[in-house]
Amino acid sequence: QVHLVESGGGLVQPGGSLRLSCAASGSIFSINDMGWYRQALGKERESVATISSGGNTNYADSVKGRLTISRVNAKNTVYLQMNSLKPEDTAVYYCYANLRALGDVRHRDYWGQGTQVTVSS
Repeated sequence: QVHLVESGGGLVQPGGSLRLSCAASGSIFSINDMGWYRQALGKERESVATISSGGNTNYADSVKGRLTISRVNAKNTVYLQMNSLKPEDTAVYYCYANLRALGDVRHRDYWGQGTQVTVSS
């Protein structure tokens, strides 16, 4: 069994900062990309940032320069540092990992349960 557990969401004022963490645990053979998606109320889920096992990153245009993704491979953990937050960043944030579990023959996408981020004064 593989689990992704997020932490770090909450309520923050506009211009504030939050740091999200997501740890993958269980019987993991290897992990390719990890990343963060978000879904605002009434909207579709969208990609926020992704990072490869080698550290290559991609960001949505709306978050470039404000959000930073990083990972620690030895801990199977991905982070999202969020600065200069705006009300439009309010959403449920989901982490994901493209990983191969022990006993599996290929990599699959696994998702966390989501953590709420609310940016409001």
